[in-house]
Amino acid sequence: MPLSAGDRLGPYEILAPIGAGGMGEVYRAHDPRVGRNVAIKVSKERFTERFEREARAIAALNHPNICQLYDVGPDYLVMELIEGEAPKGPLPVEEALAIARQIAEALEAAHEKGIVHRDLKPGNIKVKGPASGHPGTVKVLDFGLAKVAAAASGSGENSPTLTMSPTIVGVILGTAAYMAPEQARGGVVDKRADIWAFGVVLWELLTGRRLFTGETVSDTLAAVLKTEVDWSPIPMRVRPIVERCLRRDAGQRWHDIADVRIEIEEAIVGAKAPWPAEARPTWIAWGIAAGLAVVAAGCAWIAWRATRAVDYPLTRLSVDLGAEAMTGNVTAAISPDGRRLVFPARGPNGKQALATRLLDQSQATLLPETENGRDPFFSPDSQWLGFFADGNLMKLSLQGGAPVSVCEVTSDSGASWGEDDTIVAGLSQNSGISRVPAAGGRPRPLTRLSNSEGSHGWPQVLPGGHAILFTASAHGSVTEDASIEAMSLSSGVTKTLVPEAYFGRVLPAGGSRSYLVYLHQGVLFGVAFDSGRLEVQSAPVPLLEDVAASPIGRAGEFDFSAAPSGHGTLIYLAGKRAGQTWPVMWLDSSGRMQPLISTPGVYATPRFSPDGQRLALTVSTGSGTDIYSYDWQREIMTRVTFGGGADLPVWAPDGKHMAFNRSGRDHGIWWTRSDGSGRPQQILAGQDPVVPWSFSPDGQHLAYREFHSETGTDIWTLPLDTSDPDHPKPGKPEPFLVTPADELVPMFSPDGRWIAYRSNESGRSEIYVRPFPSGRAGKWQISTGGGLYGIWSNKDRELFYETTDHRIAVVDYTVNGDSFVPGKARVWSEKQVFYTGNLNLDLAPDGKRFAVFPMPEAAGGEKGSVHVVFLQNFLDELRRRIPGTK
Repeated sequence: MPLSAGDRLGPYEILAPIGAGGMGEVYRAHDPRVGRNVAIKVSKERFTERFEREARAIAALNHPNICQLYDVGPDYLVMELIEGEAPKGPLPVEEALAIARQIAEALEAAHEKGIVHRDLKPGNIKVKGPASGHPGTVKVLDFGLAKVAAAASGSGENSPTLTMSPTIVGVILGTAAYMAPEQARGGVVDKRADIWAFGVVLWELLTGRRLFTGETVSDTLAAVLKTEVDWSPIPMRVRPIVERCLRRDAGQRWHDIADVRIEIEEAIVGAKAPWPAEARPTWIAWGIAAGLAVVAAGCAWIAWRATRAVDYPLTRLSVDLGAEAMTGNVTAAISPDGRRLVFPARGPNGKQALATRLLDQSQATLLPETENGRDPFFSPDSQWLGFFADGNLMKLSLQGGAPVSVCEVTSDSGASWGEDDTIVAGLSQNSGISRVPAAGGRPRPLTRLSNSEGSHGWPQVLPGGHAILFTASAHGSVTEDASIEAMSLSSGVTKTLVPEAYFGRVLPAGGSRSYLVYLHQGVLFGVAFDSGRLEVQSAPVPLLEDVAASPIGRAGEFDFSAAPSGHGTLIYLAGKRAGQTWPVMWLDSSGRMQPLISTPGVYATPRFSPDGQRLALTVSTGSGTDIYSYDWQREIMTRVTFGGGADLPVWAPDGKHMAFNRSGRDHGIWWTRSDGSGRPQQILAGQDPVVPWSFSPDGQHLAYREFHSETGTDIWTLPLDTSDPDHPKPGKPEPFLVTPADELVPMFSPDGRWIAYRSNESGRSEIYVRPFPSGRAGKWQISTGGGLYGIWSNKDRELFYETTDHRIAVVDYTVNGDSFVPGKARVWSEKQVFYTGNLNLDLAPDGKRFAVFPMPEAAGGEKGSVHVVFLQNFLDELRRRIPGTK
């Protein structure tokens, strides 16, 4: 029965019909859980278990040119909604090749996973957002979905295509006009059938005509099997590519679509000399043409060689950093002049420090007074080193001397040193990028978070200093919900360059021409980039598939120097990093750790339930972040939220409900049952980011932070009527602390009379206490030397806090009337804990132990095991690999 607007299919709300296909009806729908519109294909028949398994394997495909399959229902598929048109010919040869190249890349990614499309045709190809000089982004739809039964009659592109048993000999698959001959005969199908269909599509893009036609399916299949292909309309320089795709003997076709893609790339960049459109098959004509080609090629080579340096081949070297080398967010930084490496290493006391090695020397040297140093970066003249250590942004002259503090930081997410001798950096979590003079001073904000963003980090000052590049991350996301952004420093305008990507770096190639490289799904991609206009100018090209990255820090472990002589050197840590997942541990005051959740995961924001029997966590997977509840005595993990974008759980005092933050279109604070049943409801939607943190003991107030462009981050409370706990009624938000400084992480005391919070009013983040409600006077500083989070003990009059070097300190306190009287701070445990960029510990209700993430003990692996890869002449390689940039 057809669906109508407003109907629901599972969790999805139907918005409008899109059309019909061989499989069934197609609808535009909305997924309220993650705030995105999707396309839903409803089958005429219920799926088999085998099909569901195969469809879920297809859903693992993740490539910029492949339409993403999000979900599989009992009789429907939920897919990425593609706004675009099917490509239609005739197209100019360069535009047709640009589209064909992206189709080939999509097929290549699928074939590498063992998935054959089986039904490639123009109707399953969409082109999004064409622009002047650029064909747009191609999306290939319905990978592998020719496995679903939906027999129908007809001919041409809408002929019967689908069956439940695609691998059984004798069953016809694929749309008739695009079937390979072996497919039309009902034979076994492999990736070579996709190459045939690709050739048909490319022929039609170039000519604007259907290649194989017939009044019936049988007539069309007969044409596929017998009709000779007319090659006259195909330009000679691409004719060999198409011809080899359309050989009826599958053994004589291209062996792999990657080979086709390479040929297309060479045709695009002009690596093969153009042939005359009407070459005459006589030895005289060929001889004259060959002679002219030699003369023309010689003249062209002389002119080209006179104006351009020779491209050098890519050279790959693996370099052992030495016995004491360690890994980090930035495992190795290379100086702009290409002469020096800096990397983390074990110092004499076993603690991490920074080491340097000149590339013309074999030994590394520890840099003095860089204990706990991390994430190094160089000044443009290669004479200074910047790094982070112990709550400070530091700089160190490489000519000698002691490190100097530039400014204090709460946490770091990378920095870049500009030619104007200022440094741009991510200096605290849940904030934008700041700028500070390299000589020292007070940081000034550069970027502001949008309502769907949780942080900005890993900035780069672009060549010329007119703009910065940075990674914008969603609330609680790990990597793939991030995007590459650029901001003009003159206008303050920010634009998204690449969605679903992180750790972007612009590599200059002369003038305003450059390349933008970035990570997506662990793969390093590159695009042509106009650094003057801040515009991407080509489709993405996968460059490397073995670049390590930090899932929490969103940092790619690679760096670049234009040296030597402008050919460029890329260095990177290869492989998937150890420590990308971690367990949850008990930690007591003696420093002893015991497993709490022994199975490693990408965990964040641990929160104990009021009775201490359950631990709520944010768990990140490839589909985003969701909240889980772990019954640690029974060792049972229960999922609380679905659909991604959820983080920062806050238990209500009844232990049966919790509030949490949700990013995306439905950003704000939500309320749900802690057992995962029931439907979450939004209790606060803010135009600016809002993040919950703690409930008052009576459950009638929720303390949260909210960002405002004028005052920064402030603390508010939300009154709640919980007489119906499954459907609380929020009141009007009330300001608790609104100042020009940033105040956040508000935590109610066990008696509800006080709120501990963090503020940078002194220029450094410290923990303070104020009375609640805010009408009472008083303010007391708790931490000394910086603090991240305040956590109250329910058993004793103790207030714990995490230090900026990720240890736990505690302060005893007394209350004298309306006065809060703190004692002297002391270290509760010397054990450092692993910081995930967000809340990383919580105190059990018994007040005796914490749930923490352990610091990876094998941060550098075995001695001598840290190798970085050098790719010399990397800019030359980019010119060869990225079309249109030679």
